[in-house]
Amino acid sequence: MSQNSPLVVTISRELGGGGAYIGHKLAEELDMYYADHDIITRTAEKLSVFLDDVAPHEERITSFWQNFWEKTGIHEFYSEAVGSFKPTTAKIYEAESEVIQQIAKDHSAVIIGRCGFHVLKDYPNLVSIYLHGSIDARAKRLMDVRNISELKAKTQITASDRERALYIKKFTNKNWTDVHNFDLCIDTGKIGFDNATEIILKYIKSRKI
Repeated sequence: MSQNSPLVVTISRELGGGGAYIGHKLAEELDMYYADHDIITRTAEKLSVFLDDVAPHEERITSFWQNFWEKTGIHEFYSEAVGSFKPTTAKIYEAESEVIQQIAKDHSAVIIGRCGFHVLKDYPNLVSIYLHGSIDARAKRLMDVRNISELKAKTQITASDRERALYIKKFTNKNWTDVHNFDLCIDTGKIGFDNATEIILKYIKSRKI
C-alpha cells in the first residue's frame, strides 16, 4: 500500500448487503473516518439547498428519466423540468464527487456508495469493495431491520438494484456488478457480515502495491 496518502476504502453495496454495518466496523477497527450520511449534508451545503433536496435523489434517476434512459441509453446529462432551483441529479453527482474527493484528501476514510469506486479510481491508496448477496438473504436482513414483509423487502431490493445500476451506468459508463470495478467482491449472504469484515481487514493488511 502507498504510504504517501491516506488509506481510503470505498464500499459499493446492494441493499441489504450489510454496507453500513461493515463500513462502521471497518472504520472502527482501522480508526478511520466513516463517510455516509455526512456526504449528503456536505453536498447540500455545497449546493446551498436543503437535505431533502439531495437525499431522495441519491444513487437513483427520477422515474421519468429512468424510463427515458432505459429506452434510449443516451449518456447526456439532463435537467429536471421542475421550474425551480432544486439541483438536478447530475449536479448532485458532481457535488458529491467533489465532497468524496475532499474527504479522501483530508482523511483516512471508509466511504459508502455514491460511485466512490469510480470517483476515486485514480487515488493511489484505494481499496474498493463490492458487497452483494442473494435476494433471499438480503430480504431477510431488510425484514429484520425494517420490520416489513418478505414481499415488500424483495420489492424494495429489486427497485434499489435497478435504480443503482442505472445511476452508475449513466454517470460512470460502467456496469455496477462488473467484478473488474473492484479489488474485492464478497457475498455477505453466504459468510455473514462479521466474517466479511475480517476478510476485508486481512486483505487490507496483506495487500502490497
